[in-house]
Amino acid sequence: MSYPLENILKEVAFIAYHFHWDRESLLQLSHKERHNWVKEISRINEKINSR
Repeated sequence: MSYPLENILKEVAFIAYHFHWDRESLLQLSHKERHNWVKEISRINEKINSR
């Protein structure tokens, strides 16, 4: 079973938008690593937006 391409693209776009990392570097990360970065960025955004 593979991870859906649409979800990979969403994760890559989300991280690239916030951290300005290049696509190739993001695609080299495992799904777990990308997912952890997505969660962390979301946590940071929630903290900033709650001020």
